[in-house]
Amino acid sequence: MKFVIITHVPHSKVNNLYYAYAPYVREMNVWGNHVTQVVIVAPFFLGKATAIDSSYQHQNIHFIPVPSFDLLSIQAILFTLFKLPGLLWVLFKAMKSADHIHLRCPGNIGLLGCFVQILFPNTPKTAKYAGNWDPESKHPWTYELQRWILSNTFLTRNMQVLVYGEWKGSSGNIKPFFTATYSEKDKLAVVPKVLQGVVDFVFAGTLVHGKHPLYAVQLIENLHQKGYLVRLRLYGEGVQRKVLEEYVVGHQLESIVFLKGNQSKETLQKAYQGSHFIVLPSESEGWPKVIAEGLFWGCVPLATAVSCVPFMLDYGDRGILLEMDLEKDILQIESVLSNQSLFDYKQTRGAEWSRGYTMDFFEAEIKKLLAR
Repeated sequence: MKFVIITHVPHSKVNNLYYAYAPYVREMNVWGNHVTQVVIVAPFFLGKATAIDSSYQHQNIHFIPVPSFDLLSIQAILFTLFKLPGLLWVLFKAMKSADHIHLRCPGNIGLLGCFVQILFPNTPKTAKYAGNWDPESKHPWTYELQRWILSNTFLTRNMQVLVYGEWKGSSGNIKPFFTATYSEKDKLAVVPKVLQGVVDFVFAGTLVHGKHPLYAVQLIENLHQKGYLVRLRLYGEGVQRKVLEEYVVGHQLESIVFLKGNQSKETLQKAYQGSHFIVLPSESEGWPKVIAEGLFWGCVPLATAVSCVPFMLDYGDRGILLEMDLEKDILQIESVLSNQSLFDYKQTRGAEWSRGYTMDFFEAEIKKLLAR
């Protein structure tokens, strides 16, 4: 089976191996286990792989580079219009040769893929919508357009659109799905975490305004001011790193807040295992893997009620749903910090739920999708 991937994720090549963002590649390697050839249509850049990148493991990969683009300025729009015919032709040729078309959405390349796939109603297709599918949330117009095309059963045929969460009014194209990081063999015993001495919090994600890493820092700052022995480690990089560094120094938090940068999967696992809470005060998510990963290793999540997060936390039974109001959220956290039994309950419930979504289960579901 020739499996054609259309994605906006940037790729690089080192020692004849193609690299990209590790969580995405780990997922695509699962799909690759069940196909004979992988064709990747994606942006390419000349650069070195980083700690958060991983390589494809398939033995038969054909890579087709396309330029990345955006619609954020007049110059960018003109550039896109100039490149558009060539881009569409590349996508058309790749899809025409495919036994299965796989779109990665939302994204600009995915948007073009949504249009071109209409021309192939008889080819089996899947689309992974990695963003927030909640119809009540606000989305950029390009995201709304992708959602509309993918949902439309007249324009988009022979397609299963994998989305996070179950949403009323969804068309027959839409299939609630999930993602995973760990396998059955990773299910080591969850170590009980006592709320005595230093209580550790972890943030894992891109350091950008939409993830609100500064709010995570302010939560720890407020708890510290109230006399709690707390500590926060932030994993990730982004444009807000300097803002965070200045805030930490300006508020004399160097002894309790630490910026660790991008780290490997193994380092993050150790951070989860050694932390009591994971913090994700994000504005928008799809299926936040860091929450599922933290739950897997016994962290109690503190996360905003976006996308399918309320479902993941069982509406607060497996964690705390942040309201982005410092005073209210501190009270919520204190109610758990002062109650070991409540913490243990949330930890146990969360780990049991997360450990049902393993890579083994994920691969079995992927195999079913490809067998259609």
